[in-house]
This record gives sequence, structure tokens and C-alpha cells, in this order.
Amino acid sequence: MSEVPPTRMNEQVFKGKKKAAQSGHGLLKKKADALKVKFRDYAKAIAETKSGMAADSSSAFFSLTQAEYAAGNFKQKVSEGSMTARVRVGAGIDNVAGVKLPVFTYYETGAATDNASLGLVGGGKKIQIVREKYSALLQNLIKLASLQTSFVTLDEAMKVTNRRVNALENVTIPKIERVLDYISRELDELEREDFTRLKLVQSKKESDLKEEKRLKDLAVAEAKKAGKIVGPKKKGSEVDMTANYDAGDDADVVF
Repeated sequence: MSEVPPTRMNEQVFKGKKKAAQSGHGLLKKKADALKVKFRDYAKAIAETKSGMAADSSSAFFSLTQAEYAAGNFKQKVSEGSMTARVRVGAGIDNVAGVKLPVFTYYETGAATDNASLGLVGGGKKIQIVREKYSALLQNLIKLASLQTSFVTLDEAMKVTNRRVNALENVTIPKIERVLDYISRELDELEREDFTRLKLVQSKKESDLKEEKRLKDLAVAEAKKAGKIVGPKKKGSEVDMTANYDAGDDADVVF
């Protein structure tokens, strides 16, 4: 703090810094609270999605076993198709309190279904059930991937925000307050020194006036004792130049 000159200008500057730091602290605190609420929502959604994933996956695999039992092993026929993707994953961004979170979405391309003839001999209904259950399982997987990716990103953003909040609350603002206290103390000390100096100057002037008056009174008293009357000084136009001369002191002049 010794490197900060204790001046009124610096006091105003640091007051502005303190106000800005407090404003930033309040905004970051609100941001941290909003991220915390969203973080809890994501955690709850992930827990609910994961709890249903076990039942959905077991049901999908069991339906595949039933379809293979009813229609035989049709995996070879499926792999011989054109393998055109009917489902794709889209990527988007969700903005939460200034934090960009990745969002994955499930959408269908509209491509024609390959191997539509599967199950004509038998097991067609079971194969259709397998398609539906695996589609639902895929949607849940994409949803879970989106939630977990956003959850991790949100967790990192919360850590950074909390560090900034703690830095402002425990380091920056207290440091500025200490500097302001130092400046205030130094300015008060300077004011006291100026007041003391002015009192000393005033006291010196008063003592000088008293001494000057005492000397004048002493001179007047001595003049009275010597038989001279000391009066107030006259102006130059009022002074009688002949009063200081005595005619008897001059020698007679003979013509």
C-alpha cells in the first residue's frame, strides 16, 4: 500500500474500483446461483434417464432375441442392405447465464427403410417391435449423452465462476478496502498536520504582534521619561521641516 500515494484523486479512483468490484461480485454471484439451479436440474434429469436406461436396454435386447427366434437370424440380411442412415444426431448450443452448453438432438433423415421385406415369412411383427424399441433406446442414449456433456461443461463453468466470486470476495475487495483505509488515515494525518501548522503560524504571529506592541509601549514610556512627546507619525505634507532646527544653534552671520 505504500506505493499508492495518499491523495484525494487516488481515493476516488479506488472508490470506483471498489464499486465496480462489488457490482461484478453481485453479478457473478447471481450467475453462480443460476448455474447451480441448472446443475441440479441436469443431475436430476441424468438420474431419471439412467434409471430408465436399464429397463429400456434389457427390453430392447429381449425383443431382439424374440425376433430372432420368430424370424430366424436376419442380421446377415440387414448387413447386406444399403445401410443408409435414417437417424442422425444434430448438435446445438444452449445458453445458460452466458455459458454455452452443447445439446444433441435426435432427428430422422426421411430415408427409405431398408430390408422392408424382412419378416414376410414370419416374425414381421417382432422385427417391427425391435425397430421401435431400439429407436427409443437410441433417443434415450442421445439424450443421456447431451445431458452428461452439458453437465460436465456446466460443472467446469461453475468452478470457474465460484473461483472468481471467492477471489473478489476474499482478495480483491478486502485489498481495495485496506488501500482506502490507508489513504483515509494518511489524509486525516495530513489534515491534522496542516491544522497544527496553521495553529503554530497563528500563535507565532500573535506573539510577534504582542512583542511589537510591548516594544512600542516601552519606547513611548522611555520618551516620556526623557521629556519628549511621542505622537503618531504625520504624513509627509504635514511634517514641519523647521521644527527640528533651533535658531540659537547657528552662528551670527555678519554682512
